[in-house]
Amino acid sequence: MSRYTTNEEEKQLYPNLLGLTSPAEIAEAEFEGFLLAEIMLTEQLTSATHFDCSYICKIHRLALEELYSFAGKYRTVNMSKGGFLFPAAQFIPESMQLFENQILLQLPDQYTDKTALIRDVARVHGELLFIHPFREGNGRTARILANLMVRKQGYQGLRFEKINFKDYVIAVQQAGEKNYHYMENIIASAF
Repeated sequence: MSRYTTNEEEKQLYPNLLGLTSPAEIAEAEFEGFLLAEIMLTEQLTSATHFDCSYICKIHRLALEELYSFAGKYRTVNMSKGGFLFPAAQFIPESMQLFENQILLQLPDQYTDKTALIRDVARVHGELLFIHPFREGNGRTARILANLMVRKQGYQGLRFEKINFKDYVIAVQQAGEKNYHYMENIIASAF
């Protein structure tokens, strides 16, 4: 029987490739990795960029490859956060393939309507956060992807700092029920 991490385990420090033992040092290394990944991917972004599962793994790998051996790889452990159980690890590859086929591959290259872009960013963001494919860094990976999606259309990155965290959690849970209205409001407020 698979078990889920407990709230106590959520606070653990993952073994890292740099041998860091301080939570502050690890947090700084993660921050720098995600920042560099976003800068690099923004510089490489073109109108021909396609967002698929491979690209999402690339975001995660670029951000965390210096720190964790699991960078860019789907999680193999079950997880919960704040009492919320994410989909079981054994279903992650299948869930991500469905996400790619049903959502990512359906995204247009160009949007003529900001409302349609917000709708699609919300759907992608909510589904990715609900699936929670990685051991660590899911939210940051999803936020980078959302920023890249809007930058591809010529907009500035989203202002996620404006988001109310409790509303954000509710929006992710609703995305698990295929209700994206809450996430659309979140993304619109961050635009």
